[in-house]
Formats: sequence, structure tokens, C-alpha cells
Amino acid sequence: MTESRMADLDGLRMHYLIDGDGPLLVLLHGWPQTGHCWRPIIPALAEHFTVVAPDLRGYGRTDKPATGYDKRTMAADIHALARSLGHSTLMLAGHDRGARVAHRYALDHPDEVERLVVMDIIPTREMWRRFDMQTGVAAGTWHWTFHLQPDLPELLAGQNVRAYLGYFFENWTVQRSRLEVEEYVRAFEQPGALRAGFDDYRASFPYDAEHDDADWEAGRRLEMPVLALWGAAGLARRVPVLDVWRDYALDVRGAEIPDCGHFLAEEQPDAVLAHMTDFLLPRD
Repeated sequence: MTESRMADLDGLRMHYLIDGDGPLLVLLHGWPQTGHCWRPIIPALAEHFTVVAPDLRGYGRTDKPATGYDKRTMAADIHALARSLGHSTLMLAGHDRGARVAHRYALDHPDEVERLVVMDIIPTREMWRRFDMQTGVAAGTWHWTFHLQPDLPELLAGQNVRAYLGYFFENWTVQRSRLEVEEYVRAFEQPGALRAGFDDYRASFPYDAEHDDADWEAGRRLEMPVLALWGAAGLARRVPVLDVWRDYALDVRGAEIPDCGHFLAEEQPDAVLAHMTDFLLPRD
């Protein structure tokens, strides 16, 4: 049975869901969601793994400090959580912003990540490089530059959190009825939640960009196997996902999920499970 727990990670109280037994598999959500988004696939994965789905720093029931939203710090939070659970190695799966945390974790702790799954993203460095209307990246992710602005997103979105988040849930999905929108609206109506979510984006430039550029220039590439999944109607469909990831990792495979928008685990849980289990479980 999936349990809800809290961990004290050097002063940061982090909420997480946990189920199962075996090797550690950590699932990292994106914006505007929480670890709740993984509930459709946790029970099946828990038959093979200790599955942990935290609320990232600033999200859900986890603390919302004023700083620490660069992906290196957010990855360090997850590293501390894994160690607190007694695991020195793990498998990681991330969606949206959580996939960016997972990517940074794999770069900073390459010997500890056995396999990596990234959903409906390309690397942040490539987002900035390709941010123009001709590729379509800017057309699909205009919110990045809006969320980077100081104070303004809180002012405008805070007038009607439900309507603001609803815009994305409506426009980024195919299977809209499968999302538990009320859960996420409640989470982002909590004090500090909107600001923390926007701070996650604000860290993308310059902090995350500087870290990513430094790794690229040093020739660091992911050496663990990587699985990239994206929705046929998702945000990543605008670019050649596998070709892009193969510039950043040595062993990449992937698939497009049919009849699916951005929120893969909720929109098409059976398809996501099939791809993940095939990738994560050792073959006889």
C-alpha cells in the first residue's frame, strides 16, 4: 500500500509517497503538479521496486524556502532523501521540471544512477538554444520567459490560481479527464506555492544554464542508459527528441506515446508502464 511520509533533510521537510520493496526507483514530478501525479503507476512499479515519489522543494507538502531552486540544489535534496532511506544507488524517472532535476542528478552523481527516464522534455541547455519561433519551441513554452519575471507571475496568476493552472491542463493534454486537477489546484493555492513554482523556472537562467554549459564544455555526457518518452501531442513533439538526447547521452532509446499530451503518467499510464518496465527490469 502506498504510504505518505515526511523526511527532515537538513532542515528541509520533504513529503513523499513510498511503496514496494527492492531497488530504489525515484519518480520526480513537474510543474504544475506534485508527486501525486505518479499514483496511477506506483502500485505496478512497486511490485519490482521501492518506489518513492517526493514533492520537490517548493511543491505540494514539501517546504517552500526562499532559495535553492537551481537544479543542482533540488537534485541534492533528492540525493539526501535517497540516503536517508538507506540507498546509495537508484533509478530515476522524471517528468517536465522533475526530469530536469533528474538530469542534473545524473550529471552530478553519475556512478549512483543506474538508469534514467525523462518524459516530454529535451535538456534545458537545448531549450535555450532552440528558443525561437521557427522551431516551435518558443511557441509551446512561452511560459518559461513569463515565469522568469520577478513578482509579475505571482501578481497575475494569484488572482485566479484555478484559471491559470487550468489553462495549461486544458491546452497541454489529450486525455484531460484523467488528470486530478483539483489536487493540483489545492496544492498551488497554498501560501508560497506559486512563488516557489515560479522560482523553479527563474533558476533556469542564469543558474541552471551556467551549470549545464559548464558540463557541456567539459565534455560530460550521461553514460547510464536513458529512456526518453514524449506525448504525440506533448511539448517535446516539436523537436527530434531522440536526436537531441543523443548529443547528451551515450545510450538513448525512446518512444512517442500515442493519444497523449504532456502529462504522460496520468494520460496514458498503461503505455508508460509498459515502456518503463521493459527499460528498468533486467532481462533473463
